[in-house]
Amino acid sequence: MKTFGTDGVRGAVGQWPMTPEFVLKLGWAAGMVLGQDGRRRVLIGKDTRISGYMFESALEAGFSAAGVDVRLLGPMPTPAIAYLTRTLRGSAGVVISASHNPFQDNGVKFFSATGEKLPDSIEAEIERLLGEPMTVAEPAALGKAQRIDDAGGRYIEFCKSTVDIGLSLANLKIVVDCAHGAAYQVAPRVFMELGAQVIRMGTEPDGLNINDGVGSTDPGALQRAVAVHRADLGIALDGDGDRVIMIDADGRVLDGDILLYIIAADRKNRLGYRGGVVGTQMSNLGLELAIERLSLPFIRARVGDRYVHEVLKQQGWLLGGESSGHILCLDRHTTGDGIIAALQVLAAMRHEQKSLRELASAVRIYPQTLVNVRTEQKVDLEDPRMRAAVRQVEQAMGASGRVLLRASGTEPLIRVMVEGEHADEVARHAEDLAAVVREIAAP
Repeated sequence: MKTFGTDGVRGAVGQWPMTPEFVLKLGWAAGMVLGQDGRRRVLIGKDTRISGYMFESALEAGFSAAGVDVRLLGPMPTPAIAYLTRTLRGSAGVVISASHNPFQDNGVKFFSATGEKLPDSIEAEIERLLGEPMTVAEPAALGKAQRIDDAGGRYIEFCKSTVDIGLSLANLKIVVDCAHGAAYQVAPRVFMELGAQVIRMGTEPDGLNINDGVGSTDPGALQRAVAVHRADLGIALDGDGDRVIMIDADGRVLDGDILLYIIAADRKNRLGYRGGVVGTQMSNLGLELAIERLSLPFIRARVGDRYVHEVLKQQGWLLGGESSGHILCLDRHTTGDGIIAALQVLAAMRHEQKSLRELASAVRIYPQTLVNVRTEQKVDLEDPRMRAAVRQVEQAMGASGRVLLRASGTEPLIRVMVEGEHADEVARHAEDLAAVVREIAAP
């Protein structure tokens, strides 16, 4: 059975593969594969889920059995672990997180020594070892564990280094929502140390409240807070800090498509960026048209930040992302980073001397409806009934619409997306297609 999805291993806590026994074996298998470069040292970080304690201990034991030393970072954003793996010269970085999922879920994902997602070949070798008997290193060769106490401060300084040294956020009032997740300690400090007045939200994790009514997947509370505090804007991260959405002073939600455009426009207008921009199959048509107006090429990758990253590397480009707020600025970091992406947007505001609302107005977002159909069994999206329904919707909308059906890589869901000029029409078509998916999935 295949263990790795599009972003590591993920599932409900206590159910395969997210059991302590399996995660112990996963740590051992990963240690046997990743600890062969002579450094034999991995860094482990986590978000704030209560199950993180259990899985941290299991991974630590597995790596130790493989003879690999462990550096424990505690609660830290996923991109911080990627950065610290590079700067502390680790063999690999390990993240215990289920990102935007509720606390009942958890997951394990890996970074290479260069702070990038593991290539498929390495994941395949780890998969192979999971089927082999577990061995234990000689007692004198067992791995040791050590906690890194200054990890947060190191990462804060790195984030600040991604904008001009003279950039000041003075006179900006910002509400920062950390989703009760991994960024709850570091994110507010980054913006405060650059001079902003920061109102904190989602910074009281209790192990159970991660992403619960807060964060980038549930921005309602942040919209209200921006209004109550009369803030200039709001910043919402997800549970592991690699995604960001923003709220302008009027309470409008600005997703990753709009933020990616603002960053690309600033890079083009101020720095003469000549590369292209990579979105995904889910990126709004409005982003594609806006990027084309910048005279920059635009390519759609498969959904998932690792696929965006792959296309960026193939093309030699620097900027890409997803509407969910996972934005890659490869001239700043090796992976998507919510804090760093937000900083690039704030820097664009300062450079252009414009408000967030003014910068966002250059993108016309087409109405888009996404319906998630939960199904416990595989759905054949090439079923004749499905193909006929999609063809009918595409003919009805013409050239101004798009349809996308895909299976989630992290949850048992079929995602049905319809995009077009008229919101009511789009919503109706999406529900019609979702009904067909449910019919095909019915036992």
